Amino acid sequence: MVDLVGVGLNATDTLIPLADYPARGSKMEYSNSSVLPGGQVATTVVACQTWGLRTRYVGKLGDDHAACLHREAFDRAGVEARLITVPGGVSPQSLILVDGGGERTVLCRRDESMALQPAELKREWIVNARLLHVDGHETAAATQAASWAHEAGILVTADLDETYPGVDDLIANVDYLIVSKDFSCKLMQDTNLESALRRMQARYNCKLSAATLGEEGVLAWDGRKFYRSAAYKVPVVDTTGAGDIFRAGFIYGLLQEWPLDRLLDFSCAAAAMNCMAAGARGGIKTVEAVENLRSTVSRYENGLKVPVIDAPVLDERDADRVSR
Repeated sequence: MVDLVGVGLNATDTLIPLADYPARGSKMEYSNSSVLPGGQVATTVVACQTWGLRTRYVGKLGDDHAACLHREAFDRAGVEARLITVPGGVSPQSLILVDGGGERTVLCRRDESMALQPAELKREWIVNARLLHVDGHETAAATQAASWAHEAGILVTADLDETYPGVDDLIANVDYLIVSKDFSCKLMQDTNLESALRRMQARYNCKLSAATLGEEGVLAWDGRKFYRSAAYKVPVVDTTGAGDIFRAGFIYGLLQEWPLDRLLDFSCAAAAMNCMAAGARGGIKTVEAVENLRSTVSRYENGLKVPVIDAPVLDERDADRVSR
């Protein structure tokens, strides 16, 4: 039995810091690069393990050097890793360009043979946990895992940034849906973020829909109120992994049964702290360090800590009328 099981992406990140993002057709020299473990769900799981949760990661690797890097990272953190190995397979890789302001651009390389399949999952890996966290890249496997968890009464959180085929079936089993800032608008075909989040929560009957907004923090809708938590002002080295660590903070606070406003604040602080170091996992610090950042660092002014809307619960037809 663990607190958290994660099913989803891992990646080996080759990080290249640049003074400026290269212009099209240009040549640019760089002074150094780093090869580091990353990946959405894998990074979230490692952060939660670092903060004292018992964790399990389920994913797929090749039999290359990158696989060794991941195995060592999971062992070092204390994560229980259930890894499917593909003989001769090339583990997922990302080339990440980080400009002088810390903003990253990610180029991904993934072999189709490395996609996790539903038949490769074992039900006991999933249901022997308090919470399941998935991303949507390997949609069929994520949907199978979420369905088992939902049937067993286990909480499900999701980190979604693309409207993958079949994502509707996945979302139907998600309790806490945390998406990229463009995902909900694209999914609901609604240019207004607030109405898109309301409609998404109403359609899928999840407990919470939320969008991470970079420097603007996060906007969350719980079916009755919007909560907006502002991002923290920190010296940004690298934004790689900020969203993954935000999800880790959310999961940690959720399992501590914190109120939503504190939970969102902690998540924003954890993400900000990770931005102060290089790599997807470079800024994972202790819970005490995150709490200290919350109490000592100022925020951007374009977000509010308190609920901004108190509205009656809408069904999707009502929400559609509001958006129009």
